[in-house]
Order: sequence, then C-alpha cells, then structure tokens
Amino acid sequence: MLAVENVTMRFGGFVAIDNVSFEVKQGEILGLIGPNGSGKSTMFNVISGALKPTAGSIRFEDKEINGLSPDKICHQGIGRTFQIPRPFRKISLLDNVKVSAYFGHNRTISRSKAEDLAKEALDRVNLPAGHGITIDTLGAAGLKKLELARALSTQPKLLLADESLGGLDETEMDQAADMLEAIRREKGITIIWVEHIMGVLMRVVDRVMVLDHGQKISEGLPKDVAVDPKVIEVYLGREEVQLQKKSG
Repeated sequence: MLAVENVTMRFGGFVAIDNVSFEVKQGEILGLIGPNGSGKSTMFNVISGALKPTAGSIRFEDKEINGLSPDKICHQGIGRTFQIPRPFRKISLLDNVKVSAYFGHNRTISRSKAEDLAKEALDRVNLPAGHGITIDTLGAAGLKKLELARALSTQPKLLLADESLGGLDETEMDQAADMLEAIRREKGITIIWVEHIMGVLMRVVDRVMVLDHGQKISEGLPKDVAVDPKVIEVYLGREEVQLQKKSG
C-alpha cells in the first residue's frame, strides 16, 4: 500500500531522516518507535505532505505522492492524527468532526452526509455525537479520541496515528490500543502507529520499525525487535545494557 524509498529530510545541516526505506502492506498495523528526536513525527509529516523530503520517493497505491499538498494526500486516502490535539474549541465535538469530513473528500458532500460521517466516527471512538456538546467536557483521553474521530471521518485507507497514548493512564492506554486494532479489523484500515509506550504497542502491531537519529536501526516482528541489542540500547541506554550482560 505504501512504499517509502530512500527518504531523507534535512533542515540545513541537520538530518532528521537519513535515507530510510520501508513498505506497509494493506491491512497491517506497523509500529514506528524510537526515542525523542529519532525522526518519527518528521516521517509522518513527510508522508502526509506537511514537509517535502529533501530526497527519496513516497508511493501510495503505486502513485507517487511526494510533493503533493496535505489536502491532496488526504484525498488520496491517507489520514493522520497529531501528538497534541488542537480542536476548534468554540464549536461542538460534532462540528469539529464534520469539518474533517468535509475536508477529507475530493468531491462536494452534503451537510447531512458530513454529519453522518462525523456521527459514525464519534460512535467508533465512543464519544457522544449529540449537538452542542463542547470540547470543555473532554479530558486527555477524550481529546485523543476526538483527534482519532477527526481522522476517521476523512475515510482513510491508511491511518497515521501519532502517539495516541500520550497522557493516558494504563486502562485508557489499553482501551486506545484495542480501539486501533478494532478499526483495522472492522474497517479494513491500514495503520502506522507511532508510540513511545512499547509494551502496549507490541501486543497490537504486526511489525515494528525502529528509528534512532533519523536512521532505521531495526525492523521485523515484535518478538524479534524486542530482543534486538541495538533497540535495547536505544531504550535502556548503553550502561544498562552492559550491566545486563555482566549480570547475565
């Protein structure tokens, strides 16, 4: 479904993504992990059109999308969420999602159709779809759900989920992970999921790719990536790995 080939993203002398290639198959969930500053969100920005890569190719369903604007890429069938939700606070939950439903289509849709899509998306994430319900009623988990509903209302084929667990407690994390898996299973949506919380992510994803300092350092099944020495070093630190080796 998605083929990223030799993508590099430079900001002056800083290389945020360094010649990274990977593929995503239709219907799978790919986990994208790495420490802060590893290039995860930059990769999402490049795929979704917020940034134009310095070099490389990005193909979605065999069509080159590198260089297209975010709205054009959304119309191709790629939706995304953001780490920090920024809803329109002066309008209702329903209207927030209706705006996304309008934006996400490359054709004119009726107000009633946009409302139907918005209600379906809100129901999918277990948020109320009634008129007049405001953003002020939502906590951290609710805002994450709203962000997901806005992306779903664009009817994506591929969903880029950026840190859907940030700020959630353990129960809310499990619920969010189950929700993403259900979206894949019931809606047939392919997902790339960026996350720091490895334990929750690993039980849901089919494959994992790890970035560090803009480079891909590991890719494979969750059980294999979890024991990769390079991945352990990135997450635990070099000194901790040496201690584990000595104690082992």
